[in-house]
Amino acid sequence: MTEVKILICHGTSGLSAGASEVYKKFEEELSKQGLERCELIKTGDRGYFRDVLVDIIHPETGRVTYQDITPEIVPELVEKHVKNGEVVKKYSARKAYQDFFAGQKRIVLRRCGEIDPENIESYIEDNGYKALEKAIKGMDPEEVIEEIKKSGLRGRGGAGFPTGVKWELCRAQKNQPKFVICNADEGDPGAFMDRSVLEGDPHAVLEGMAIAGYAIGSNEGYIYCRAEYPLAIRRLRIAISQAKENGFIGENILGTGFSFDVKLIEGAGAFVCGEETALIASIEGKRGMPKPRPPFPVQRGLWSKPTIINNVETLANVPYIILRGGDWYASLGTEKSKGTKVFALAGKVRNTGLVEVPLGTTIRDLLYGPGGGPAKKMRKIKAIQIGGPSGGCIPENLFDTPIDFDSLVGAGAIMGSGGLIVLDDSTCMVDLARFFLSFTSDESCGKCFPCRLGLKKMLEVLNKIVSGNGELKDVEFLENLAKSIMETSLCSLGKTAPNPVLTTLKYFREEYEAHIIEKRCPANQCVALLGFEINEEKCTQCGKCAKACPENAIAWKKGEYAKIDREKCIKCKSCIEACDFMAIE
Repeated sequence: MTEVKILICHGTSGLSAGASEVYKKFEEELSKQGLERCELIKTGDRGYFRDVLVDIIHPETGRVTYQDITPEIVPELVEKHVKNGEVVKKYSARKAYQDFFAGQKRIVLRRCGEIDPENIESYIEDNGYKALEKAIKGMDPEEVIEEIKKSGLRGRGGAGFPTGVKWELCRAQKNQPKFVICNADEGDPGAFMDRSVLEGDPHAVLEGMAIAGYAIGSNEGYIYCRAEYPLAIRRLRIAISQAKENGFIGENILGTGFSFDVKLIEGAGAFVCGEETALIASIEGKRGMPKPRPPFPVQRGLWSKPTIINNVETLANVPYIILRGGDWYASLGTEKSKGTKVFALAGKVRNTGLVEVPLGTTIRDLLYGPGGGPAKKMRKIKAIQIGGPSGGCIPENLFDTPIDFDSLVGAGAIMGSGGLIVLDDSTCMVDLARFFLSFTSDESCGKCFPCRLGLKKMLEVLNKIVSGNGELKDVEFLENLAKSIMETSLCSLGKTAPNPVLTTLKYFREEYEAHIIEKRCPANQCVALLGFEINEEKCTQCGKCAKACPENAIAWKKGEYAKIDREKCIKCKSCIEACDFMAIE
């Protein structure tokens, strides 16, 4: 019987930090010490990026989490904790770890970091596939749909359409066959929610797909996952194979006569293929380009047959809803936005990573709870960008806004799939808008000219402003063009791409005016407008700026103020990043 369990995070974050080497070192040390009654478990990432994370579950200490573990630390952990039951406090996760999880309600992420995603037995032991058994053995398809409708679950891919209604519409179609598609084409900069679920709990998605297939009368499903997610793809392949071997997908599931197969499709990484009709075209082997709607995919989707498309997070919620009931799920969240939402926290925040909170949680509670506040104490968070490159910027004075589908739209943003980038006072909002518009302009499929040409024209104007050549008339031009693009574009990429520009103009117009009128970037980020100098009142004579300068353009001696040689300075901003006291202006 196993006495000690050792869990090591092996998602993308953990592996990039050296989880494989840590695992091997544990194997060596356990063998050397003769500790045979220990179980090493590879898990997905937990969302708290202080990798490598290691949990030791010992009879004498219970569960203890260690962070930032390297192979060199492993012998001490084995000798003291695994062998002798003594917690090694200097490596244990500190208060920030507890604070990170304190405000969360983990449903979709509950198993991530807790089970071995490559071992179906780990999933089965944690009520895995019980929901599928309950649905196909004890419920009619209509009852399954009614439970999903009762839960109030809305699509987590961005649009927020009621999931149960989508399933009901598809079931009502007479045309056969029908298809279930899992949209795992996660392309937003700063977003990694779906990737982590696929890497840490792939069977939850398969189980959700099978339940969806039973509900709408489908026997075939597709997972469309971008090829840039090699670990997620590998674990999905393993999960599909194991689920087939154990009779949870395939022919005659659990002896009920219901059959449902799943195929994995690797996408080439086009952002526009996150749009439903473009994704369908890509699966069919065509160029990924959107089509006008109606007809909607539930009417005429894959190969012109009725099709439902749900994203990873939506489908991962389904087994919990079937097991615990729609009323339980509906008790979480707000009146119109039920349940929880997973967010990828990135940018200028102390705790970057994945968080899952009840919908209705305020932006402030998210940022200063699990997020831990600004990354640097000297900085202040001034805004967030939510909803991906097509989302909007929300300023600090609106941080008491609840995070739900309707409130965010009212603030000029969208929920999106859950990417949330935190911006502090070192961020130039004009340059940020330019960055996101550059992304969406590049990713436009080019089918409709408002998006193809309009976004490029907006980008030209923004480049003009950040280079110091802007005119006041450019602001009005940007607003008018943005609204025209949103009204006339074919798909949601064009209809939402101008959001970063419109929201920064709405909430941070003074930054645009500073660039245009004063030829100054308030955040000291736009290189063309910068001339660097040291503010001696703020300078602490630490020399960090000089050490960071790649051109040796900063002269510094211990006990003296630094000085910048403007002729040598290449305006790379390395000194600004290095200075903790905002002394470089």
